[in-house]
Amino acid sequence: MASRFSSAMSRTPRAPRYILLRYLSVTLFVRVMICCSVLVGLLEVLALLEQTTPILQRHLGVQGLMLYVGLRLPFLLSNTLPFAVLIGALVMLTQMTLASETAILRAAGLSTLGFYLRLAPITLVLGFMGVMIDDQIAPRSELALAIWWNRTDPTPENGHAFWFRDTSRIVHVGYAADGGSRLGEVDIYTRDMEGRLTGTLHAAQASHTPAGGWILHDVSGLSVHNLVAQAQPTQGNVPWAMNQPPAEIIRLAADRPPISTRLMIERLLGHVPSNDTPAYLKAGLLERLMRPISLLVLLLIAMPVLYIPPRTGSRSWLPVWCLGSGLLFIVTQGLFRAMGNAGLLPPLMAVLPGLIIFTLGALSALLRNETL
Repeated sequence: MASRFSSAMSRTPRAPRYILLRYLSVTLFVRVMICCSVLVGLLEVLALLEQTTPILQRHLGVQGLMLYVGLRLPFLLSNTLPFAVLIGALVMLTQMTLASETAILRAAGLSTLGFYLRLAPITLVLGFMGVMIDDQIAPRSELALAIWWNRTDPTPENGHAFWFRDTSRIVHVGYAADGGSRLGEVDIYTRDMEGRLTGTLHAAQASHTPAGGWILHDVSGLSVHNLVAQAQPTQGNVPWAMNQPPAEIIRLAADRPPISTRLMIERLLGHVPSNDTPAYLKAGLLERLMRPISLLVLLLIAMPVLYIPPRTGSRSWLPVWCLGSGLLFIVTQGLFRAMGNAGLLPPLMAVLPGLIIFTLGALSALLRNETL
């Protein structure tokens, strides 16, 4: 009997910690998921307002509308996750403060750091969920959406032109049709090791064969040697030494679609065709790796609402200031990332300064409230 009592006493200090950790984690997760649902729903409605007419004009019906909504969902979920974490944390902590839950926990000896450390694990889980969606789910769904949209286009000839880089060649495509298996107005510019133009090829069309290769049709070209251009004889059909499937052509035709980490690395190494600059790819890799850290910073920005004065209650402006600071952090990160994409900042400078600045700012606000 005594041994059982002593073992129960030894487990007692650990049980409340586990219960509190589970309670805070589940509460924050539920709030974040509710916020994600609301934000994604609003964005889906706005997207449908823009795309319903083209979908119905293509005679895709209600099934086409539902398919569009489903394929767009992972991309929207990934984009709204930081906002949902910020708003969910603010709602949860504000409710706990106004209900005197935080006062009770503080009286039991739980500090602000203790709150943060117990909310950090679920925030990291949400961050890794966001990385998984960014890396695996969103690229596949966006590619499937782009292929479906291109395949159902009745006038693909009116589509936009695009460029991409394939080893030492620069390729311009006038339009893509039939899900990327047929290309129109293809221009190929070949260069030497020093980047000088050595020749051009123009094809009226290119098609992907069932055997897996590409064929250029109605080909004409020029060869350039010592700054002298010489016309080449016109040919009917010429094999095109490009081993990318039609799906990858559709990805290259899209305007900055989400891509996986593996594809980013392969494009950086020059193993596959790319239409992105090295600066954009490096900044994208760092931003994806820092996604969980950025959510931790957003959680830290929301922590000052624990200091809402009891007499102020719901009239306090502290949640509004925290919300504004969190939105400013997200906008600042976007501005730094845009400068990194343009090559105006090194990749590290495009990702880290915002994290450091707002972490220090949130810590200073917490320390100031602790001393008041």
